[in-house]
Parts: sequence; C-alpha cells; structure tokens
Amino acid sequence: MIPYGRQDINEEDISAVVEVLKSDYLTQGPKVPEFERAIASFCHAKYSFATNSATSALHIACLALGVKQGDSVWTSPISFVASSNCALYCGATVDFIDIDINTGNICINALAMKLDQAQSNGSLPKVIICVHLAGQSCDMETIKDLTKKYNIAIIEDASHAIGASYMQKPVGCGQFSDITVFSFHPVKIVTSAEGGMALTNCPKLAKQIRLFRSHGITTDPGEMNQESHGPWYYQQIELGYNYRMTELQAALGLSQLQRLSSFIEQRNTLAKYYDNALKGSSLTPLIPNKTNLSAYHLYIVLLPSIACKQEQKVIHKNIVCELRARSIFAQIHYIPIHLQPYYQNLGFNEGSFPNAENYYSRTLSIPLYPKLSKKEQNYIINTLLDVVEKKGFKPVPTKLGA
Repeated sequence: MIPYGRQDINEEDISAVVEVLKSDYLTQGPKVPEFERAIASFCHAKYSFATNSATSALHIACLALGVKQGDSVWTSPISFVASSNCALYCGATVDFIDIDINTGNICINALAMKLDQAQSNGSLPKVIICVHLAGQSCDMETIKDLTKKYNIAIIEDASHAIGASYMQKPVGCGQFSDITVFSFHPVKIVTSAEGGMALTNCPKLAKQIRLFRSHGITTDPGEMNQESHGPWYYQQIELGYNYRMTELQAALGLSQLQRLSSFIEQRNTLAKYYDNALKGSSLTPLIPNKTNLSAYHLYIVLLPSIACKQEQKVIHKNIVCELRARSIFAQIHYIPIHLQPYYQNLGFNEGSFPNAENYYSRTLSIPLYPKLSKKEQNYIINTLLDVVEKKGFKPVPTKLGA
C-alpha cells in the first residue's frame, strides 16, 4: 500500500536520538531549547516554545491570548478538529468561516461579510485561527487588514506549513499574526515523532505560553509574590498543563530540521509533476498562490461537481475505495468540523458552510512524500485517471509510462 504520507528517517536521525538516550537528560535538558532556537531562527521569530503536540500548542496559544468563557473563536471548517477544539477547551464558543473552494483556505469574502454581520450584532470573535491547508498560507495580509480595526487576535495554524513562505518571508515569522503553531506529527513535513511548536514575537505572550506549557509554574523570582526560599523554590502562578516536549523528540526534530529545505524542494517537484500529468483531466488540484511557496504537506485534487448530491457521495466513496483496493491509500482532508456529531450538538447544521461541504464531497488526497518514487507516482497517476475515467469523467490525458 502506498500511503498518502510517510516520515523520512535516516541514520543521522537515529543517531541523534540514541545520543540522547545515552545522555543524562531524557526530558528537560539542552535539546529542547536548542530545537526551539533553531525553529525561531529558521522562521525569523523572537520566541519559540516546543510542546508535546500541535493540539497542545493551539490550546496554550488560545490561553495566552486570554480566550475564556464568553469569548468566540472563528476558524476554518476544513481542518482537523483540534483547530476548533482548542477554543472549546478554554470555555469559549466556536464559529466557522467558509472556505474558498479553489484553495481550501478561508474565503476572504466570506470573512469580510461575517465580520460586518458580527459587528452589527455584537458578536465579533476574540481570535481567528487561520488554517494553512495542505501547506499553502492563507492570505494573511488581507486577513490582518480586515481584522485589525476590531482588535481581533490571529493564530496561524501552520501544522501543514513549516518551510512554506508568504510574501517572501517564512511562515512562522509572525508578520501578520500573534502566534503561529507548527505540527511535527510523523506525516508532517518534519517530525519529532509527536510534537508541536508555538512561535510569537510578543514578550507578554511568550511569558504566558511558557507558563501554560508547564503547570503554570515559574522559577523566576521576579514573577513571584514573595521572596524565593532558595535555589529549589518555584511557584505556581497560573493553572497550566504538562505540555512539554521530551529531549528525545527534540533531538529527532533538530536532526530532521537539517533536511527541511530539501524536503520542501522534493515535495514541490512531486506536486509539479502531478500538476502537469493531470492537466486536461476532469480533476482540479487546489490552486497555489504562485507568489508564495507551499510546503505541500498534502496534494489535494477535487472531483468534478455533480448536481445530485447522493450520486456525488457514492462516486466519491467508490473512487477512494477502488484506489485503496489498488494499493493507493487515498485519504480525505477533511470532514468539515461542523458536520461532526459533537459540533452538531452545539447547534451547527448541514448547509451552514456550503463551500466546505461542496469541497468535502469532492476532495481527494493522493500520496505525496519525499521518498515517493517516479515509478510509484506514475502508477498513482495512471490508476487515478483510470478509476476516474470509469466513472464517466472526461477528458482523460495520455497516461504515463512506468
């Protein structure tokens, strides 16, 4: 089975982890801050905090921004549920902004309309979480322009986008956001086995993120409400969590980071090959912004739209199942969050975000990872075109040789 994504672990990665296993530190040692500094330097950010997952990083990002009961957080319905759950963890309510079906990212027009409506009825959000689907940045400059007059904070959920760039600057630099979050899950661009990172340029937010990540505890005498009892002394000054990254994870992440630029180059080369091979077919890849660099965590195509929704569902399912039967693990990214039973119990309904639902009925992620061979990629392309042709979608371009 050809997976849709796969980690790339080499001997240097293994050696880096083994070195930590032989050291005196497995949890809180030198590797985590070294990894944090390396990510901050790569992204041109002032502060960077490693966590045990991107979900944890999203949670403490919301906490650092003061998200609480009575607040509202908006995000994209096309993402993993962590992008919205993080606000619920804080006691806030969640709402969604419909997507631009051409990019899968937040639709600027939908955002502008929603902001106008929210201003008129007093329901503006405290935070907007922008999801960079598949590794392509949202239009952050426009989003910032639309939100700044309302004093809305912005989190970039860049779980798919480390190594990407926007306006010739690395995603994570924080030019148009308050906090950026990365994921280092095994199928992401670089991995630390599990793990995440929260980046910011704001000293106040950095202080809060640091506290929330580790039980709300400080050892800084300047933050304590009484004189320190001695070098062992600490105080809990917030209700925090154990969201720390281990030394083992950081060592792997540091080693992987050395190949980040190579990974991004390989992913873009593979994506371009897919683009060229699928020209003239009835499949529509998500449209990248040519002035930016996508990290291409995923390669997503859309099937043609069919008037009958039930027929669309059947064909969609059949194509996924047939590809898997032919050893291609096609995947769907994502089921719209508002259609999940938990969110429907919160009051969301089918039809609330039509672009997201249209996208879901047509989306298909096909394999993309650095070690995908040309032979495997040609097999994927030919098989996909064959399956799609059998469903009556034409025209189909000339198939490729193995």
